[in-house]
Amino acid sequence: MSDRNWEAELAKIDKQLASVSDEALLAESKAAAPAKTAGRTVAAPMVAAPARSGAGAASAGLSAPAAGAWRGWVKVAIAVGAAAGLMFWPWPAACGGPLIGFTAATGAVALLGVWSAVGTWRHRLGLAHVASLLVVVWGLALGAREILPRAGYAIPTAERSAGWRCPAPSVGPGVIPS
Repeated sequence: MSDRNWEAELAKIDKQLASVSDEALLAESKAAAPAKTAGRTVAAPMVAAPARSGAGAASAGLSAPAAGAWRGWVKVAIAVGAAAGLMFWPWPAACGGPLIGFTAATGAVALLGVWSAVGTWRHRLGLAHVASLLVVVWGLALGAREILPRAGYAIPTAERSAGWRCPAPSVGPGVIPS
């Protein structure tokens, strides 16, 4: 057995990992991947972890966390705008093409929410992440409100019938359809 103090070794490793950002750690692991040369695997040289100074962000006048934070907030703003836009849908979505368009839009809003949630998770933006998850729930809820009565899992109402197609117009007495 070795006389090494593994607790101290692991504590040093944890301290080094805590000082490196996730992006730098992922970039480093891609750079340190083994390369294939003439049928044999050659290990890439070890590269020292870059300092967490945010040099690229600092040159733009932003701190390292703020450089990615604005992107996360922009994604959230796009997703929230699309979710709010569903409340002002311009066509009656009772049946036919407008219903299919509205249902597709609810799916797109849910996907925008997932897209913004991934971005806010990466940049550790808690409030923005919650807003993104609310957009996902909103898109799924509006989609379920339209789909479930037509799929037989909810009671159809006058606003949401049991079918996707619009009923054929009725012909009055004495009128001959052409």
